[in-house]
Amino acid sequence: MPNHFSNEVDGQLKFYQDYLPLVDKTLKIDDILTDYTDGIVNGNLIEFKVVINDINTVLFQAIKYLSARRIKGKEIPKNILLVSLTNKKIYVFDSQDYLTHIEKVYFGGASVKTSGFSAGTPLEVLEYGQNQLHESRLINLLRSKQYTKINIDENCIVGWAERFYRENKGAKKSDFIGDHTGKVKIIGEIRKPEKLKEFINPYIGETNVQFQYLMDKLNDTLQKKNLGAFYTPELYVQKSLELVRQAIKRVPEGNDYIILDRCAGTGNLEKLMSDEELSHCVLSTIEYYEYKVLLELLGDKVRHIIPPTEKEDTFNMGLVRGADALSEEYINNEIIQHYINDPKVTIILYENPPYADTRSIEHQKAKKTSSSSQWKQSYLMKQMKQEVKGMGVNEMGNIFIWSGFKYYLRQPTDSYIIYSPIKYWKEIHLIDKKFERGFAFNRKHFHTKIDALVSCILWSNVDEELNNITLEAFNIVNNEILQEEDLTINRIYKKYSNVYYDKRKFSDDKLSDFVLGLNGAKLIGTNKITSQTIINNNLIGYLRASGVNFDNPDLASSLLVASLYNGAGYFPLRKDNFLEKLPMFAASRYITYNRHWTQRANIMKSADGVELFNKAVSSNKIEQDLLKILLFTTLETQNHMRSLYGSDGRFYRNELSLDNTNGDTLATVNLAKLKQGSKETALFEQWEKVLTEAKKTENYDSKLTYSVYQIIDELNTSEKDENDKTIYNYPELNGHLNTLKTMVKEYYNSEIVPFLFEYEFLK
Repeated sequence: MPNHFSNEVDGQLKFYQDYLPLVDKTLKIDDILTDYTDGIVNGNLIEFKVVINDINTVLFQAIKYLSARRIKGKEIPKNILLVSLTNKKIYVFDSQDYLTHIEKVYFGGASVKTSGFSAGTPLEVLEYGQNQLHESRLINLLRSKQYTKINIDENCIVGWAERFYRENKGAKKSDFIGDHTGKVKIIGEIRKPEKLKEFINPYIGETNVQFQYLMDKLNDTLQKKNLGAFYTPELYVQKSLELVRQAIKRVPEGNDYIILDRCAGTGNLEKLMSDEELSHCVLSTIEYYEYKVLLELLGDKVRHIIPPTEKEDTFNMGLVRGADALSEEYINNEIIQHYINDPKVTIILYENPPYADTRSIEHQKAKKTSSSSQWKQSYLMKQMKQEVKGMGVNEMGNIFIWSGFKYYLRQPTDSYIIYSPIKYWKEIHLIDKKFERGFAFNRKHFHTKIDALVSCILWSNVDEELNNITLEAFNIVNNEILQEEDLTINRIYKKYSNVYYDKRKFSDDKLSDFVLGLNGAKLIGTNKITSQTIINNNLIGYLRASGVNFDNPDLASSLLVASLYNGAGYFPLRKDNFLEKLPMFAASRYITYNRHWTQRANIMKSADGVELFNKAVSSNKIEQDLLKILLFTTLETQNHMRSLYGSDGRFYRNELSLDNTNGDTLATVNLAKLKQGSKETALFEQWEKVLTEAKKTENYDSKLTYSVYQIIDELNTSEKDENDKTIYNYPELNGHLNTLKTMVKEYYNSEIVPFLFEYEFLK
């Protein structure tokens, strides 16, 4: 009598309830439902249908499941059991007979595109509900633990290597693929399987360059992070998927849609998607190792991976030929163009682009120039430079953002969900699009050590100019997501250098070849000198407050008594207007004293309040505020002004110092007008304690006028003991300096910062 099941799940459950206890009492249904299959029981893959009307299609679906298992490094069951629930028949196939098909790579779900496959004759057909001999045979099959040995190739080597490493702690690359380069020849697991001998055939080919490359990358990954770790934190991915689903809701009724990620890496952003969402994904990554991992993890679930299959020339010195999203070839890729040219398809871009900034300190430490980065010679970079001017072209992520709107989004219902530092919108004005919703995440959780803001925003393809946007802020604490206060992000329109820098030239200006290093001392080393120092009685020194963001705060802000050797970002500070220039220096210290993750990469330097500020200066409304900033400047350690004798025979005195041992300085004369409150009085008193102790040191020179920084650098000497612990020669001086630093920070945040925001030196 036939069974009547309305769906496969009910029949599957009944089957396992009947037979699992007879096979292995310890087995639970949850143990055997794996890899999207209907079940793996020992050496058997089982596929259920309410009724099997097309054996070819169902067998091909099972083969696709086995293909995915091979790529993941999982054993291939010898038996394939196709169960037709209604008429209680099981069609038995041997997976060995279909190994050539199993060793192919398939895209999309196993149940998609299954037509056209031709199966052989089943080895046997069991009528399990009607014939006791057949039922006994079924139970024996389910108890069997035989597997089909697969052949190792580039598509599956990563998966099997990961398994080998998991099961053999401490194993090395040579243990897996062998090493014939040393005196001791190591055969390797893949050539003479021991641990995996039941599951893989010996590899008899040459260890090709792809193998070596993939294994090097895999070992590097194992050293840096646990297998399967997210570059983008999983908790943040879950939040960003809210934006993806919001974008999907915007798809017009009747439209298809694709989710395009041109820099998918190993699929971190996609791993938590539903099967339905994955079936709309078009993914690519340029790095060969990531490409192979992407194939392993998501190749059987997504709509496309570019390129779809590996050709002989796909491996290109560690990169994937045809997957460079910055190339003209990629833009014209026929798969992508097929969707872009179809008005009934909505495009959703969803990306966390690679971040590379040729101006970064890391880039400079590597002794690379901005032009040496290969991506800067790309097709898209050349196209972008024709439309975008300024510093925006120095960052790779900006190319992805710009090109996303330029080449891929066409309709108002198209969307872009983008992870990126917010400066592309706030500082660079790379796009003017409609803001739908956005999050602020803590960059520290993206495998970096920096607390900083990373935005994740859903933009729709509708033009709209905005002055500010609001982001929902989320940190991660104890592996749980924690919502903080919403953040308002204000756009920056004017820069210090365009508005506040003093670019005047005087007829009595003279030039000297004497220049300084970054620490304000005489230049030591072989740095190329490209600047000269202006000599004029109206000159105090040089101020640097360059840039808008705080990417390299100490490099971008300083005060010197003479020009830096290359003059980069500095302008001459003159006696007649120096007070109104010092807010730039004060603003440049903001991130040093405000390190909460929502501040860095969010708060930036701005000259947008110039009209309000100039009006306040003219009316003398802010005299006391400017004097407070002067007091802060004299005590701030990033003020690298110091008194010294120049190689040009001149004596350079530090005029922004509270040290009046040799007479008043410009600072002490002006600060006589400061109306002191308790905080100011405390700072002056603490300074006197520092100076008193400084005069007791061996290196003290009574002819010099000292700043806090010069005292720290020249007088507060120390040594290392046998345990490499720092021992200060003058603990009283060191203690007073530490106290002063703490007091300066508190004074800055309470008395200076509100002014800087009011007049939009910070924004």
